Amino acid sequence: MAHRFSLSETATESGVRSLLSQGRARLVAARVPDAWLGTIELVWAEALNNIAEHAYAGLEPGTVHIDAVIEGTGVSAIIRDRGKPLPGLTVPVAQLPVSNGPSESLPEGGFGWFLINDLCESVTYRRQNDENQLSLIIHPKEHTA
Repeated sequence: MAHRFSLSETATESGVRSLLSQGRARLVAARVPDAWLGTIELVWAEALNNIAEHAYAGLEPGTVHIDAVIEGTGVSAIIRDRGKPLPGLTVPVAQLPVSNGPSESLPEGGFGWFLINDLCESVTYRRQNDENQLSLIIHPKEHTA
């Protein structure tokens, strides 16, 4: 049986924290395996922080929505906002930032889209009626000790 839920908050730092907390509570209540929680939360945190930081940059923070379905071996979510569209109306290329020096010289940012694409089975984006819609399908791998 599929478990569905929808959450909404303002796309701010505190709103993102609230969405992640509420999302985790819903995932736990739906008995999502503990081994999956970190992967799902990391993907959602990267996507939500991008929205708060970039989609609403220079704009009054708007609302961000998560519509999630937990079914079988994974979680599907559509994250929606009315901020600025993704450049080129497409998901950014998923590549790690280039660094040829010591670990201290690694850039602070630039890992988000790589992580999202690496941890998801599917990542799609569309802009419809002035709304960004990021669809994520996550099928976390069970880790064995």
